[in-house]
Amino acid sequence: MKRIKQYLIMATATLALAGCDVKDPIYNTAHPDKGQISLTTDWTRRTTGVDIPANYTVSVDEYSATVSNVTNTLDNFFEPGIYHLRIHNTPEHVTVNGATVTVAGASGNVDGVGLFIQEMPGWLFTGVTETTIEADTDHTLTVAMQQQVRQLTLFITPTGGTTDRIEHVEGYLSGAASTLNMDNGMHGAPLNVALAFTKVTDGANAGKWAATVRLLGVAGSRQKLHAKIFFEGNTPKPVSLTDANGNDGSDLTTALTAFNADKITPLSLGGEVVETPTGAGFTATITDWISVSGSGTAD
Repeated sequence: MKRIKQYLIMATATLALAGCDVKDPIYNTAHPDKGQISLTTDWTRRTTGVDIPANYTVSVDEYSATVSNVTNTLDNFFEPGIYHLRIHNTPEHVTVNGATVTVAGASGNVDGVGLFIQEMPGWLFTGVTETTIEADTDHTLTVAMQQQVRQLTLFITPTGGTTDRIEHVEGYLSGAASTLNMDNGMHGAPLNVALAFTKVTDGANAGKWAATVRLLGVAGSRQKLHAKIFFEGNTPKPVSLTDANGNDGSDLTTALTAFNADKITPLSLGGEVVETPTGAGFTATITDWISVSGSGTAD
């Protein structure tokens, strides 16, 4: 009987040890069935003098958060799968809806020529990427931010006998992009942007008339400078810029062909006004636009 009791005790102990041999699952994170993202934004490529935005928005499908640091751990756990990330700041005169960026409208400076957009939108940056989220994983991502606004300065060089009588120059640029799809980089909805020309009084460009704007880009098949030169005492009468065929406006399409490609580099273009006498006075034409120095630093 005593031996039987010993066998029972040994069997019970063996079963107990066997039960303890089942190991608990070991996980790498505190979220074993989901993944988390630690995001770093790279702001290296931006125009000299332009600051990193104070805050920006991160959107991952239905999740969205506004953050301020260069590196942030997103306060959300994601189910395993493929996710599309969009990152952008929201500067002045710019709205973002999904992938679509839109520059705010403006009243313009000429009636009857179509809609205008703001000539000085804030500095917009965007970043887009896709990532695969795995369960029980902390993912580390780095996204290079792209500057999406570029500074453009146009210099007009007057010539002829009326140069000293110029009082002011008014104009606008057609074919400026008012929208951008941040997913595919497509610029669209070409509109007008007003140009406020002022006379340059010193430096290499002294005597010229200059206007500076910021553009999301150019869009459409053509970009034209439409400008009118006004003179003291209304003598001679105001003269509009024309192309070589006498059509209104000076064509900038060729000069702006690559404008959307290198937005961190300010672009300055210069054109010389050629006066041609007519029975009613003269015409003013700019046919050749060339890249010039003197774009200045970003505001």
